[in-house]
Amino acid sequence: MAAGHAPAGGNRAAVTVCVILATLMQALDTTIANVALPYMQGSVSASQDQIDWVLTSYIVAAAIMTPPTGYLAGRFGLKRLFLVSVVGFTIASMLCGMAQTLTQIVLFRVLQGLFGAALVPLSQTVLLNINPPERQGSAMALWGVAVMAGPILGPVLGGWLTENYSWRYVFYINLPIGILAFLGMTTFLTESKRNILEKLDWFGFGTLSLAIGTLQILLDRGEELDWFGSGEIMIEAIVAASAFYLFLAHTFTSDKPFVRPSLFRDRNFTAGLLFVAIVGLTYYASLALQPPYLQGLMNYPIVTAGLVMCPRSIGTMGAMLVVGRLIGRVDTRFLLAIGLGLTAWSFYAMTGWTPDVSQVTIIEVGIIQGIGLGFLFVPLSVVTLSTLSVEQRAEGAGLYSLARNIGSSVGISVVNSLLTQNTQINHAEIAQHVTAVNRGFADPTITQFWNPIAAAGRAALDALITQQAQVIAYVDDYKLLMISTLAVIPLLIVFRKPPRNAGADHLVVAE
Repeated sequence: MAAGHAPAGGNRAAVTVCVILATLMQALDTTIANVALPYMQGSVSASQDQIDWVLTSYIVAAAIMTPPTGYLAGRFGLKRLFLVSVVGFTIASMLCGMAQTLTQIVLFRVLQGLFGAALVPLSQTVLLNINPPERQGSAMALWGVAVMAGPILGPVLGGWLTENYSWRYVFYINLPIGILAFLGMTTFLTESKRNILEKLDWFGFGTLSLAIGTLQILLDRGEELDWFGSGEIMIEAIVAASAFYLFLAHTFTSDKPFVRPSLFRDRNFTAGLLFVAIVGLTYYASLALQPPYLQGLMNYPIVTAGLVMCPRSIGTMGAMLVVGRLIGRVDTRFLLAIGLGLTAWSFYAMTGWTPDVSQVTIIEVGIIQGIGLGFLFVPLSVVTLSTLSVEQRAEGAGLYSLARNIGSSVGISVVNSLLTQNTQINHAEIAQHVTAVNRGFADPTITQFWNPIAAAGRAALDALITQQAQVIAYVDDYKLLMISTLAVIPLLIVFRKPPRNAGADHLVVAE
């Protein structure tokens, strides 16, 4: 992307504020809806796996539209694309708030993802364009803090708005932020040079998008339709596989493909994509699991759930600030090993949770998990992208973001599908041992509340069994996330040590 003219100090400060507002708006929406999901679920009469489309649809849409951001900015101009993205994201947010059915919410969340995908890479580009080289590091550090403030504020702000007003306000909150960002950019941001001859490999982009979108629909609807026992799922699997095959065939035969195969000759980059997909899977999947656990099994008020989840992001932000100083001084692979170890330990600790777990324990484990993630995010972007040539880095960063988003959406779908399936299996297994002749019912204290002969007693028993079945299903999910985290440790051997000057770039690609 062409660099714009560096504005004077006052304008630079105004542009920086507007860019950070746009970034904060997009970052907020990655977590602000999480704590409100149970309320949305009741409002639109959706099942647990259906309501997760609200999360996955946004992530997939953003994943699809992130790679062509560079082309769109070059073709139509950076300022024009930024303004369109802010307006589109804000309008889509308002439509999400006004939606009356699950289908409408998911559709408008897709629009949010499509328009919001460009906000993060454009924000980075604008800040680099308006700051001289000696100020770029501090500008990116300030931007990085704003990026991390979104996930921190999201659960708390989302919980407060939902409890005091309605879940719809978690989307309406974007209106004032969007208006301020739009007005400021219109006034202070200068347009970049346009390249009207810029071309995009539409076939490659289209087949990859179709493969990703169809795969996500398959994952979201698989549990509901009994997976490959359903004709719809079979069709979606065939379409996804065919689209991906066409994408690969086109990539290796086209002169200027959407994704250059030469990128994957770099072993750091190839291993890093797999690594970040697993990190995205574990991070966002655990974010999706915790709100229903806290609100459904532990009966936490929504604001309390948001406050309990908040320290995880504080741990991440603190760790990122520390790691930023260690990059270049400490072997990046060692930092990644620390991050993996802390993250895996946190999931191990979660496998021992029951609805009686204390708030202090939840917060402590959350902080440790956040620190682990902070040790993963920045070093991973350095070790993955620093060995690429300067010309390849923009494209590499787009694919890096795509891999993280795909991992996130797949992770959310898989853990929630397993949660539903394992709850049913566990319920059936526990219920086998709950019979009228069980000696435990000889105790008058037990039969007072759980009498298998009376209808009220059977209903109370069923509720208790369901709760126990859910607790075990959550334990199974956390075990899966722990194993997935440990499974990428061998990739540390594959990574080559990044060049010594790579640390200067880490803030640019941290997200």
